Amino acid sequence: MRYLLLLLTAFLVSTTVFSQTLDPIKWKANVEKETDDTYILNFEATLDKGWHLYSQNEAETDEIAPTPTEFSFDSTPDTYTLVGETIEPKGIQKYDNIFEMDVKYFEDNVTFFQKIKLVDKTTKVIKAEVFFSVCDDERCLAPEVVEFTLDLNQKEAIENKGDVSSITAADKEKSESLHIQVKGKEAFPTEKVEDKSYLNIFILGFLGGLIALLTPCVFPMIPLTVSFFTKGAKDRKKGLFNAVLYGLFIFLIYVLLSLPFHLLDSLDPEILNNISTNVTLNIVFFVIFIVFAISFFGYFEITLPASWSNKMDSKATSVGGVLGIFFMALTLALVSFSCTGPILGSLLGGSLSSDGGAIQLSFGMGGFGLALALPFGLFALFPNWLNSLPKSGGWLNTVKVVLGFLELALAFKFLSNADLVEHWGLLKREVFLAIWIIIGIGLTLYLFAKIRFPHDSPIQKLSTTRKVLGVVTLAFVIYLLPGLSNTAYANLKLLSGFPPPLFYSVYEKEAHGPLGLNAYTDFEEGVKAAKAQNKPIMVDFTGWACVNCRKMEEQVWSYPEIMKILKDEYILISLYVDDREKLSDDQQFKFLKPDGRVKDIRTIGDKWATFQTLNFQNNSQPYYVLLDSNMNLLNHTTAYTPDTKEYLNWLKKGLQNNKK
Repeated sequence: MRYLLLLLTAFLVSTTVFSQTLDPIKWKANVEKETDDTYILNFEATLDKGWHLYSQNEAETDEIAPTPTEFSFDSTPDTYTLVGETIEPKGIQKYDNIFEMDVKYFEDNVTFFQKIKLVDKTTKVIKAEVFFSVCDDERCLAPEVVEFTLDLNQKEAIENKGDVSSITAADKEKSESLHIQVKGKEAFPTEKVEDKSYLNIFILGFLGGLIALLTPCVFPMIPLTVSFFTKGAKDRKKGLFNAVLYGLFIFLIYVLLSLPFHLLDSLDPEILNNISTNVTLNIVFFVIFIVFAISFFGYFEITLPASWSNKMDSKATSVGGVLGIFFMALTLALVSFSCTGPILGSLLGGSLSSDGGAIQLSFGMGGFGLALALPFGLFALFPNWLNSLPKSGGWLNTVKVVLGFLELALAFKFLSNADLVEHWGLLKREVFLAIWIIIGIGLTLYLFAKIRFPHDSPIQKLSTTRKVLGVVTLAFVIYLLPGLSNTAYANLKLLSGFPPPLFYSVYEKEAHGPLGLNAYTDFEEGVKAAKAQNKPIMVDFTGWACVNCRKMEEQVWSYPEIMKILKDEYILISLYVDDREKLSDDQQFKFLKPDGRVKDIRTIGDKWATFQTLNFQNNSQPYYVLLDSNMNLLNHTTAYTPDTKEYLNWLKKGLQNNKK
């Protein structure tokens, strides 16, 4: 999950976008005889690194959801029966922030088992079919079907590629209708999307540390500690060394706090995500953050046992030297916990629930520790700067109260996660935003001194800082207001991925294009519209189970200039490659694939997935193509592009080429 100032929702890995047909999964099957009339059918899938195959138990919905793996058999009451359901291993279970639900998937290698019992003992051949789709962190592939013919007298099964002789002239005609002559493929170079690093989470952790510096638990310690080192040492050089060492130890202590999570990560790479995204734990986090908020408001103080800090302080005094300085740094970490604890809790909860896991946590903690450590080193180097520090006073408590409002807002994100997983319907998108609006109004009133908390000093005159923050908070509240409506303005781009998704709404949602855009779901109809309106086409190869398709729509397409171009300048054709609605009987046909397999085109998704692979030699989503109505390619094809400026320029270049 993402946090204001502290966290990133997603860490993006590098990808090269080019026309390619991906084949990251291989299936094989075999038969094991148990008794004279019972057999075990084994179906083994081997996946390339980074790819996921989803469980059979994933629920299918009309909204974004993983595509479940399905097994079907040609059993009849006269031949053989299935003994129980197809068994799958434990797999990996976690809450997915994009699917907004618990998902179960498999990596690397997985085997499914189906027990059968013969009714007719002369039965020797079993036919089975596997329907599946695979995804990685950047894309999903269109659902595929693999068919097997299992001979009970042979251990290894034969993959059934279909009967080529069964393809009729009508099948060939329908297959040919999927083929379009795309012109200009050679004119556009491929595109490379640069990778991003953990620098972002480090910077956000650093910002969190800077905020912690401004709290009553930490800020007064800066001049006291620096003066202790610079004046208490025998010479200035020694005092400077000790102060810098003190800062270094502060940094190391916060990094060391993340090490236990690396141990958990090494035992099970998914354990951190499983723990932190558990429904019960999300509710626990919700309660904890509410407690943190009340503490920041000044109604009580959260502190670690005084004996801990006293013991560390006595160690620092008695040991002395480098080890003594380490214990002084540890003492600071302990005594400042009442202010830093809630911020660290945000960092912990957010890091462990995202793909970066313990590594991301270490970067965040390192940034946090560095921000706390820097003042001690810098003020030791330049002691005159201490004179420029503002005096401690009521403003420090104001910082704590403001943090309390932020903690209160973040608490409802944890409750929202649990609500989405369990489908309680308590925090629909508009309800969630309404709570944030109320919290924002409360913060605005506080900043303008209309409400007070226990430790606030009387305010004679509002400072410029409070006025500015009050105006900014009020502006944020106003920004949230359209989110309560059932209009195109309800998609709040700056918060994309943080509130519940658009479809989790109190309003009844009618079927329409992404973000309310007018989108054709049939290629031929879209081309006719393009010819009639004399506009270029953007083909959007997408899917209901496509994570990054939703990210692109909510985070990139929602950018005002991009929305305007898609709405006014292009004919949008959204082709859902995993749409399982059956084609009418007269539209179904058999398609001969280049590898010699016969594919049954039974559903809308089958048709558009084949259309994409046949014409663009690519089978991943999201995938975007710019064409004119005469099938001239207007720019290079592209895929997941989180940079709005880059995507906007790509669209504009297509418009420019269309005018030539």
